[in-house]
Amino acid sequence: MSGNEFRFFLSCDINLPLTFRIERLEGALSRPKSTTSDVDPTPATEERRAELYVECALYIDGAPFGLPTRTRLESSGPSYCWNELITLSTKYNDLTGHSQLAFTVWDVSCGKDEGLIGGATILLFNNKKQLKTGKQKLRLWPGKVADGSFPTSTPGKVPRNERGELERLEKLVNKYERGQIQCVDWLDRLAFKAMERIKERESSKNGSLHLYLVVDFCSFEHRVVFQESGANFLLPSPIASTNEIVTVWDPELGKINPSEHKQLKLARSLTRGIIDRDLKPSSNERKSIQRILKYPPTRTLSGDERQLLWKFRFSLMSEKRALTKFLKCVEWSDVQEAKQALELMGRWEMIDVCDALELLSPVFESEEVRAYAVSVLERADDEELQCYLLQLVQALRFERSDKSCLSHFLVQRALRNIELASFLRWYVAVELHDPAYAKRFYCTYELLEENMMKLSAGMHGDEDGFKLWQSLVRQTELTAQLCSITRDVRNVRGNTQKKIEKLRQLLSGLLSELTYFEEPIRSPLAPGVLINGIVPSESSIFKSALHPLRLTFRAANGGSCKVIFKKGDDIRQDQLVVQMVSLMDRLLKNENLDLHLTPYKVLATGQDEGMMEFIPSRTLALILSEHRSITSYLQKFHPDEHGPFGITATCLETFIKSCAGYSVITYILGIGDRHLDNLLLRDDGSLFHVDFGFILGRDPKPFPPPMKLCKEMVEAMGGAESQYYTRFKSYCCEAYNIIRKSSNLILNLFHLMAGSNIPDIASDPEKGILKLQEKFRLDLDDEACIHFFQDLINESVSALFPQMVETIHRWAQYWR
Repeated sequence: MSGNEFRFFLSCDINLPLTFRIERLEGALSRPKSTTSDVDPTPATEERRAELYVECALYIDGAPFGLPTRTRLESSGPSYCWNELITLSTKYNDLTGHSQLAFTVWDVSCGKDEGLIGGATILLFNNKKQLKTGKQKLRLWPGKVADGSFPTSTPGKVPRNERGELERLEKLVNKYERGQIQCVDWLDRLAFKAMERIKERESSKNGSLHLYLVVDFCSFEHRVVFQESGANFLLPSPIASTNEIVTVWDPELGKINPSEHKQLKLARSLTRGIIDRDLKPSSNERKSIQRILKYPPTRTLSGDERQLLWKFRFSLMSEKRALTKFLKCVEWSDVQEAKQALELMGRWEMIDVCDALELLSPVFESEEVRAYAVSVLERADDEELQCYLLQLVQALRFERSDKSCLSHFLVQRALRNIELASFLRWYVAVELHDPAYAKRFYCTYELLEENMMKLSAGMHGDEDGFKLWQSLVRQTELTAQLCSITRDVRNVRGNTQKKIEKLRQLLSGLLSELTYFEEPIRSPLAPGVLINGIVPSESSIFKSALHPLRLTFRAANGGSCKVIFKKGDDIRQDQLVVQMVSLMDRLLKNENLDLHLTPYKVLATGQDEGMMEFIPSRTLALILSEHRSITSYLQKFHPDEHGPFGITATCLETFIKSCAGYSVITYILGIGDRHLDNLLLRDDGSLFHVDFGFILGRDPKPFPPPMKLCKEMVEAMGGAESQYYTRFKSYCCEAYNIIRKSSNLILNLFHLMAGSNIPDIASDPEKGILKLQEKFRLDLDDEACIHFFQDLINESVSALFPQMVETIHRWAQYWR
């Protein structure tokens, strides 16, 4: 059918009874209170439970037609839901253009006299003479019986001047349910979630001023247009219930079909397992199974896909990728089915660690499945486990008990590695502020403390368990003192220089014990390094609203380590992003691609405090103001008359690779708010990003480019036509395809963060994960992705608007 065609049925040809469904009553109902009497000793203040029914009557041309019909009584307040199918004796071919249904809601809980709640009337045909279909929301006229006269005095339609966003959205939902709006699974889920929030917001803003009755009219394959009998010119064959052309609305649509449910139970019974054991998929079934196995972990399986995986479960046992998908198709509420699944899980090919992370997500509630996932994690070495530790601590929220297998596993591994122990303690301690899960995280903290105190000397050098735990506790004491210093420094009136003098004065005077510690303390950022004091002369303060401290710690081995301590800012989001940069750096290096990334260390030590590693570098804004170009700056440190642009080839290669790495990573993670003050450059040519206040597509600036690549970076490569820029694009595409291979791992890690308090995830976890999934373009193969990413780069470089915003930002920074 072409887009210009309009196919329809005539109402006079439809020989079917008028059918509709009365769904529910929306809005708060003011319930009547009982009165005190001799017969009824109920106090006058006690509220009765209202018992409601709906009376339906058909009116044709203002006159009643047929007998009224009533629904059953409903008393499940405050939400009254009848969900009752009403079939009248009148047929569609009996209707006229002015036919209408009158609905009156009555309350029988008042005693002998029935209480009138309200009524509303709706015309069956709209002003285009088309039959109304789908859900209709009728506003009740309080205290009035529905008026069936024409025109009616109780119209259920909301007046045009009172219609708002909610009415517009409900109209679109009606179209969606009739199939007039295309279904897009992931987008639909986000849209309906957003609509629920709008609905709640509108309800709280407007209050429950009105009552609404929701009625669902049946739909046909095509629109039904009103036509009186005997007025047809073509005289088509009458449409009856036996005619196969018409798609009749099924009131049971979406409900469990008893026969199908029975068939499903039989297909998954224990006796059926003997038959299924030898089943092999056909060529088409194999293709379908392979397609399902490639689905991202966020994808929900359809009923047919779940049944297909169950049918061939025995032949899939040698395919380790299939286990997570198989466990998703299990009906865990069925004891026999769950028993079969767990038995098969024990005999399945051992899955990879990245797939085990998926089994710890909130999707899987079975304790046996989660325990199996933990047993797989035991194969990971300490370095790999540290990459996932932040997410594994967050996964404790989804466990069934406070002292779970996962909790014991994390503690046992931490006892063998002091770095794991230090980070585990900090990750858990930060979550103690969450009132919903404080008890659970405290149990893990207590478990770590108890077990570490029992350790004997020898496992970690000469220190016994008590000394090891005290060395970790002293980290907290140190951060508490740094918080106190930050407060004192902020209270100093004057410029930054005066605050720096106050800092050094405090470290040399009142807090001189921080200059030389009585006993060395393990660095919170790198627990393998012992620090024994702060160097006052090398400590300073950044010019910023929060006045972060830049401290130089004296290391016990003779070196030094520089850190930034910040109080008043939640850096948990930065911690997550830098962890992802570190993970992606590891993934790239495993494929022999070193892009000279700078995953500096970040650790949140509280809800609004934390420390990060200080990397000697300069912002691009400062470099451009002093040297006018990135090339001039690099020439100062790595001059080479014979090299490209007067720079050594090694330095330029480092710059190009680091630009490529961060361009890909910032695109995938949707890093926003990029400007020349949060792009830093090291003396060796390594570029890196800092300050990740906006992730997963959020950006305070309008029209952000898809990839954060400024024109100054392109100019440093010789321009968009140079061979070095071509090499940059090649590195980008290679890195993008390497990281795409581990998309499941990254999606699983973000899924485990769904319950965290990180701002850009907590606001809408599902939306954030779907946005991240979209960035991987899993629908494309590697070759198509190369073309896609090159187009992204070209689009970003040619985006002139962000340059204008950059200029405005620089002006703002100048006057700050």
